[in-house]
Amino acid sequence: MSMTIPWYQRLARSWQLWVLILPALIYLVVFRYFPMYGALMAFQDFDPSSGIFGSTWVGLQQFEMFLNSYVFIRVLANTLFISLLTLVIGFPFPIILALMLNSLGSRTVKKTVQMTTYLPYFISTVVMVTIIMEALHPRSGIITLMVKALGFPLNNAMGDPNAFVPIYIISGLWQTVGYSSIIYIAALSSVDPCLYEAATIDGASKFQKIWYIDIPTLIPTAVILLILNIGRIMSLGFEKIYLMQNNLNLQSSEVISTYVYKVGLLEANFSFGTAVGLFDSVINLSLLLLVNQVMKKYNGNGLW
Repeated sequence: MSMTIPWYQRLARSWQLWVLILPALIYLVVFRYFPMYGALMAFQDFDPSSGIFGSTWVGLQQFEMFLNSYVFIRVLANTLFISLLTLVIGFPFPIILALMLNSLGSRTVKKTVQMTTYLPYFISTVVMVTIIMEALHPRSGIITLMVKALGFPLNNAMGDPNAFVPIYIISGLWQTVGYSSIIYIAALSSVDPCLYEAATIDGASKFQKIWYIDIPTLIPTAVILLILNIGRIMSLGFEKIYLMQNNLNLQSSEVISTYVYKVGLLEANFSFGTAVGLFDSVINLSLLLLVNQVMKKYNGNGLW
């Protein structure tokens, strides 16, 4: 008859693992869970001198102000449009790159391509936006000069509202596609080489090996990453968009994150900014739960 080991004995036996994970737990508690009490400001007319528990409670008034504001439709539409377009265009490219690298025969070429595509990811956002602005400078930008040499007009791309989204997506794709492909390359490394050997004996082409061996291997990983990406669809990166913004492209570049920064911090309207941010988080959570259930029902793969 087996005896159940008490939890404190199991903890004592694996104390090294708990020490190893302790910094991550402290980070989550201090920087993720503890600040959640600040969400109470979304239901108050927050007064810094009175503090959170001394400020006046106003219920859903801050949310009503945001939903009835003249910028609500614009910032919501811009956020969804940029996020969805980034997801639709950017999600398949790391998978394609991983499949291409996995099918390369030359190890030297493979490592060279990997290094070349990984490097842009480690460029800081400020440097990245500076490169974009210099390359698209109306008079001396290298991309501007190349496009004009081909006979196409390109006067001020950074000031064109219609050009903002393509510039944002293409530059983001260049910067992140290599790094995002790492997890897919790792998944492909787990494929048994015997499968490729058997496929070769059966006369399968390289494309057939990719279709019948590589892609089914990547589907579970791709589904998990897709669920996570959809769960962050409203949390569009703040830094890059804010740095690329100017008065000329503001119509298509103002998103929820930049709006929260301007209203909540620059204008010191903390309650309104918190309400907008909480609205953003609730939408993300709802999408995450919905997509996870849909994927589990039709694909069998989900986060939980």
